[in-house]
Amino acid sequence: MRHVFIINPAAGKQDRTEQIRAEVSAAFQTRPETPEIRVSRAPGDGIRLAREACEEGGELRLYACGGDGTLNEVVNGAVGYPDAAVTHYPAGSGNDFIKTFHQPEAFRALERLLDAEEKELDLIRCGDWFSLNICSMGFDARIGTSISRYKRLPLVTGSGAYIISTIVNTIQGIHRPYEVEIDGVLYKGEQSLICIGNGRYYGGSFNPLPKARMDDGELDVLLVRDVSRLTVLRVIGAYGAGRYEEYPELIRHFRCRQVRIRCEKEEPIYVGLAVVCALAAMMILLDGWLVPFVFLGSVGMMILINMGTNIFLGEISYITKALSAVLQLGVTMDYSIFLWHSYQEQRKHFGRDREEAMSHAI
Repeated sequence: MRHVFIINPAAGKQDRTEQIRAEVSAAFQTRPETPEIRVSRAPGDGIRLAREACEEGGELRLYACGGDGTLNEVVNGAVGYPDAAVTHYPAGSGNDFIKTFHQPEAFRALERLLDAEEKELDLIRCGDWFSLNICSMGFDARIGTSISRYKRLPLVTGSGAYIISTIVNTIQGIHRPYEVEIDGVLYKGEQSLICIGNGRYYGGSFNPLPKARMDDGELDVLLVRDVSRLTVLRVIGAYGAGRYEEYPELIRHFRCRQVRIRCEKEEPIYVGLAVVCALAAMMILLDGWLVPFVFLGSVGMMILINMGTNIFLGEISYITKALSAVLQLGVTMDYSIFLWHSYQEQRKHFGRDREEAMSHAI
């Protein structure tokens, strides 16, 4: 059997490539096989390296040396090759996959891992991509994609990066409109997050699906309805500990074989286009480059004031929030431009008396 180690030097807080090389070399001192070590150079490179190793033929075992992202890449590269087995030699900051097992520390003992028993596990198919552990969408997915920004900060662990990302994304916004079809049954409405689990752990320490099994042929799904930011802070601990049954009015649990999800665009692109178009028009038509930015800044402040406590409570819908910004921008910008031109006309009559000129302009 061939033993192929795929190392991700970007995993974790520091490059452990040389350390892993030394550990592999020591583990094979008394073994007849010669290990193969391949190092990924960019995101997604683990897929290519795993696929190339599989295409070379023969029975082989692939060792994903990195975090859960590295493991997922190696799995996706090995899918469809029956002679290939994949395991995890953890070197990341979260290493959530191995926590589902009774003895996660066994994955860190390389000599035990070399002779470990192989077992078939389920995969989640998402389009052309496969997930071994958990797929999440919505608020939680935005948290996950932001973790990499924080995990390299000094003294910040994998779970610490998850907590920081949770706080930042809670401030930015919670729920979005989704259509979720679970084994043919459609659920429409705004959801804060959707968690689809084959495994149990993610985010460094969160275990929202403690009853999920990787070999039962079924998915465990959690739908978290639209909740306010204050509610998120109240229930996030119970959600992360798998106590979703304590909040049946907020969290629904399903077991199924298929999930289809549709979502409107994550960001109100039309708001951004309106701002860009308004800025471009004012830069061309007004007689100063600073005035458009002053106008847009003041409009932004008025939007925040008009939204009031909804900024942090999140009690209005995503669509309402987006449309309110567009209407505020359109109505206020018209008045601002009229006022500016009137003020310029009055300056001709009142000279340096700016207050009097603005008084008459209003």
